[in-house]
Amino acid sequence: MTTIAQSTPTALGGPHFGGLTDRMAAWREEILDTEPSVCVERAVITTQTYRDNADQPLDMVRALMLKNVLERMTIYIEPASRLAGNQASANRAAPIMPEYAMDWVIDELDEFDKRPGDRFTISEEAKQTLREIAPFWRGRTLKEHALALMPADAKRFYDLGIIHPEGNITSGDAHIAVNYRRLLADGLATYRRRAQEGLDALDLTDPAQLEQAPFYRSLIVVFDAVIAFAHRYADLAEQLAAAETAPERQAELREMARVLRVVPEHPATTFHEAVQSIWLVHVALQIESNGHSLSYGRLDQYLWPFLREDLEAGRETDASATELLTNLWLKTFTVNKIRSWSHTRFSAGSPLYQNVTIGGQHADGSDAVNHLSYLIITSVAQTHLPQPNLTVRYHHGLSDNFMNEAIELMRLGTGMPAFNSDEVIIPSLIERGVAPEDAHDYSAIGCVEVAVPGRWGYRCTGMSFLNFPKALLVALNDGVDPASGTRLAPACGHLRDMTSFDQVMSAWDSTIREFQRNCIVLDAACDLALEHQVPDLLCSGLVDDCIGRGKTLKEGGAVYDFVSGLQVGIANLGDSLAAIKKVVFEDHAITGAQLWEALQSDFAGEEGERIRKLLVAAPKYGNDDDYVDDLLVRAYATDIDEIFKYKNSRYGRGPIGGTYYAGTSSISANVPQGASTAATPDGRHAGQPLAEGCSPSHGADVNGPTAVFKSVSKLETDRITGGVLLNQKVNPQILAKPEDRAKLIAMLRAFFNRLRGFHVQYNVVDRAVLLDAQAHPEQHRDLIVRVAGYSAFFVVLSKQTQDDIIARTEQTL
Repeated sequence: MTTIAQSTPTALGGPHFGGLTDRMAAWREEILDTEPSVCVERAVITTQTYRDNADQPLDMVRALMLKNVLERMTIYIEPASRLAGNQASANRAAPIMPEYAMDWVIDELDEFDKRPGDRFTISEEAKQTLREIAPFWRGRTLKEHALALMPADAKRFYDLGIIHPEGNITSGDAHIAVNYRRLLADGLATYRRRAQEGLDALDLTDPAQLEQAPFYRSLIVVFDAVIAFAHRYADLAEQLAAAETAPERQAELREMARVLRVVPEHPATTFHEAVQSIWLVHVALQIESNGHSLSYGRLDQYLWPFLREDLEAGRETDASATELLTNLWLKTFTVNKIRSWSHTRFSAGSPLYQNVTIGGQHADGSDAVNHLSYLIITSVAQTHLPQPNLTVRYHHGLSDNFMNEAIELMRLGTGMPAFNSDEVIIPSLIERGVAPEDAHDYSAIGCVEVAVPGRWGYRCTGMSFLNFPKALLVALNDGVDPASGTRLAPACGHLRDMTSFDQVMSAWDSTIREFQRNCIVLDAACDLALEHQVPDLLCSGLVDDCIGRGKTLKEGGAVYDFVSGLQVGIANLGDSLAAIKKVVFEDHAITGAQLWEALQSDFAGEEGERIRKLLVAAPKYGNDDDYVDDLLVRAYATDIDEIFKYKNSRYGRGPIGGTYYAGTSSISANVPQGASTAATPDGRHAGQPLAEGCSPSHGADVNGPTAVFKSVSKLETDRITGGVLLNQKVNPQILAKPEDRAKLIAMLRAFFNRLRGFHVQYNVVDRAVLLDAQAHPEQHRDLIVRVAGYSAFFVVLSKQTQDDIIARTEQTL
């Protein structure tokens, strides 16, 4: 049985969950004291690999890149850790990955440590190294190739910031969970054997099969590389054990070495082996590609058999298993990513969206909650970090006891767990063609989006953020962007000349269809560039059935492949349409010309403010008012209908699907997209944040949380399979009493069971605390908030994002 240090309850886990063990608590403080930095090791090794292997097929170049990085990068084992594996040369260091983009890296080198949020330190030596390798990448990066693939008409939307696909042309894809269940059962040696068998079976006289040969040879290279990576850590653990004077730690290091010589090469046989196997592969995937939302899937399902057996055999206790889980979360938090500043504003707080999903149902519909599900909640409570991103799968059979545990965690103010509803998601997936047993095995990926772990292609959520309010302004301006004067949609009349609200809706319909069509064009350009420039061999090899098909994920290797769009400013659209309809065309309080003039002046002067007040007084989404809710559903349906027309680049190449559907997982894009959007007819001033996800606009939802639930439930959630993201904010005192927590559980059950809600998550935080944290950040280092579909430390956010969170409506029960 593993020996653990004495547990010391802290304020982080609270009396309900207890505290971290002494060594994990001390290590947590050390990690939080570590400033995020920039690591150039991967950039240097990658550049050398690409330069030295220019004559090799791209799959092999990518495989050799990963092999060389895993062989040569700095490795270490922290004194407190029972798990080995690091992403960069130091914890919280973000590697630079030059094959994706280098222009913004060089342009922003001197600004990394001066940012208003998400700062990174970087040495002058590291800056010089990056400047020296940058010329090699000129004309070779993913970003350059993606931009070159964008047709001029569609690229206007990118250049004007109306459609924002930057995240996936400056980094990898990810938004995926590999088949960890199969990894633990088979081990990488079995994967390697399958790749060798695939290679041996090829008829090389067939050009199509000859083309697959580099893929199989590359898989063998990466599987061997990850096995060798584990053995490097085994060697290091043995060296540390030889120098260790404390008997307990010496034994622990020797056990780590033994484990690392078993996994991930071979099947796991113990809980410790299973956790180490998934962690080492997880971090190798992070090193291969810096795409975010690389998730763990249904951790409580595939790890529980190992823990159950260890508990029965006395090899583990609840305490030792919980410590190992907290160890995993601390390691998970050490992973970091640096983004361009323009894209950082869309992902404020440096989130990696590494999601863990618990609960839900088995394939037969029975409750899947087990003992490990509870321990995962406890471990997340004790570590009190924004990673991992914890999701509970709700279904009608979920017990009140487990719901109470989830709400106890929620009370700690981590913004977790989020709830995703089996009642909506499973039928929606089945309707899309997902087999029922696979649909029952779905997990959250990143934020609110969902996929079947190990059987789904990249990026189940979209890469292009589509600004609904800006699209409406273009529709009202005869198809011309008011800011630039650029025509972006067919001529559809101007608001000044419209004589009926039907003309407004007709203009919206034609404009949003054109916007959505161009969104698909940009998405396809990004997809093709990713396929041609940065195939990820390790990730492809761990997803069914890339090995069987001889294809990477981007070539159609996965069983399923659906992608959602990302629509931003949902509530602003509904509120704007309601205001136009009521104030201009029903009440005749102002003319269309007066409204347009007020929007162009940002409601300047007494007249502008008079008009703004009329607009603000119009019906608002989030109050169970059919007047506005029905308008929003009607307007959104046009966009959804248009999305359903299109196919992604994997269509017809193997996967079930290959199509698009809608999604509202806008992360923190509402802030920068609001900053670039003029005043809107809902009374919102120019530059103010848009509403996030499908949540109501700040302060607009005045009829309480039940009304919000009813408004959201009117959306076509069965067609918004990419996620219907709802954030709610409550004061901690609201959940202080058991009867109040019971009331929240009853309300959640009604939302999911009766109203067919898709998702909800809670910020449980006092507004006064947030304001104090702005004024005295050094006193609130542990303050976590839910930004969108993810959580982040409040004090690392820019003031603009902090203000957006403070302004959200605080609900009562």
